[in-house]
Amino acid sequence: MTKVALGSDHAGFELKSLIADKLRTLDYEVLDFGTHSNASCDYPDYAHATAEAVANGQCSLGILICGSANGVAITANKHRGVRAAIAWLPELAELARRHNNANILCLPARFISHETATDCLRHFLETPFEGGRHQNRVQKIEP
Repeated sequence: MTKVALGSDHAGFELKSLIADKLRTLDYEVLDFGTHSNASCDYPDYAHATAEAVANGQCSLGILICGSANGVAITANKHRGVRAAIAWLPELAELARRHNNANILCLPARFISHETATDCLRHFLETPFEGGRHQNRVQKIEP
C-alpha cells in the first residue's frame, strides 16, 4: 500500500479531511501530520513534518494544504529531494508530475473548490513522470 503524507494549517483543515477520506477510499495509507483542527496555527510546523516524511522515504508522495498553498510549498521545497508544486487546476497537477516529477502536491484551500481539489489529487496520483528530456531538468533542480 502506498503511503501518502498529509499536512495543512487551519485554513486547509477542512479540505485536508476531505482529501484524507478520498485517499483512503483509493486504498492509500495516509500519514496525517496535522493540523487536527481549524484553530489558528503555523503552517511551517506541518509542512516541515510532511516534507520530511517524503524526503526520508517514509512516504512516496505528499499533499500539503494552506490558504494560498504558497507558504507550504516554499517550506516543503527547503527539504532535499522534495519537489512541491502548487496546483489549482487538474492540468497543473498533471504537468507537475509529468514534467517536474513533483512528489508533493500543494493545494490553495481558499481558492479551490472541493471538486477541483479532488480532480487535482486524482491527476497527481495517476500521472507518471515522463522522464526523457525532463529527467535532465529535474536533476538540475537541486544544487
